[in-house]
Amino acid sequence: MCVGIPMTVQSVEGTFALCAARLPDGALATPQRVDMALVPEARTGDDVLVFLGLARAQLSAQEAARIRAALESVAALSVAEEGASAEIIARGFADLCEQPPRPAPSP
Repeated sequence: MCVGIPMTVQSVEGTFALCAARLPDGALATPQRVDMALVPEARTGDDVLVFLGLARAQLSAQEAARIRAALESVAALSVAEEGASAEIIARGFADLCEQPPRPAPSP
């Protein structure tokens, strides 16, 4: 499985930028060099979705927060004690839990 990571643009250098992921405690991780070819409009302070060193999309602050919460919940589920899963899922995937069930796609 491949996962895109929301990162905050720290500085733009031509078609590349230094971007940092936000850690669960709110601090920024070590910046990484990211190719910005698909999101040339992104500026310092913007959030982008990064996959394999390439920014794939610009994110609103709310979208970035939702993705971070989901990723933190997936990590927490991997070490959760028995009975804690429902609370972790409700917290990390609240935007999905509040939606009505969707029909399964047709084959």
